[in-house]
Amino acid sequence: MGFCTSRFGVMSRCSRQVCVLWQIQKRCLSTSEALCGKRNFRKFQIHNVRGNLHDRRNKALPRETYGMREPFIMEGEEKVFVPELVPELVVPDLTNFELKPYVSYRVVEVSQSEFTARDLFDAVYSEKVAQDWKAGVEEEETHARALEEMLSKEEAWKKARQTGSDIFPADCEGQKSLKIDF
Repeated sequence: MGFCTSRFGVMSRCSRQVCVLWQIQKRCLSTSEALCGKRNFRKFQIHNVRGNLHDRRNKALPRETYGMREPFIMEGEEKVFVPELVPELVVPDLTNFELKPYVSYRVVEVSQSEFTARDLFDAVYSEKVAQDWKAGVEEEETHARALEEMLSKEEAWKKARQTGSDIFPADCEGQKSLKIDF
């Protein structure tokens, strides 16, 4: 049995105090000033927050807004409210909309073959060629002329300027020199 334990190996309250006093009672001789001693905690500034007072006063960190824009403009120290900076949420009406707002992960993957020149010909000219073959027209030029003759002047002019037509540049509306007279 040691000095700080009872006969059952557990320290009692009195024996703990005696043990603590036994360890603390040491004499040290300090040759420096009293304020610079080992156990003088008055020389340290202890605050309830991290950093010293000087650093906390000079810290100018902006408040984190996480991307939110405030609806005002700073003019010096004053905040000026601007109504145009208030965001407006526009929610579309999807009552008769056929598509769903998301695609389920259970959807079967769709694989589509490459769109070739043969597919384009079948989509555009196959019916016309079959009709001309039944009618007995065999010249290639008559097929092309027959398709062009179906359009009027205005329709041809509009079709040439539609999106996806690369006959004229996009800004040809403002240039009168490119206007074609039929």
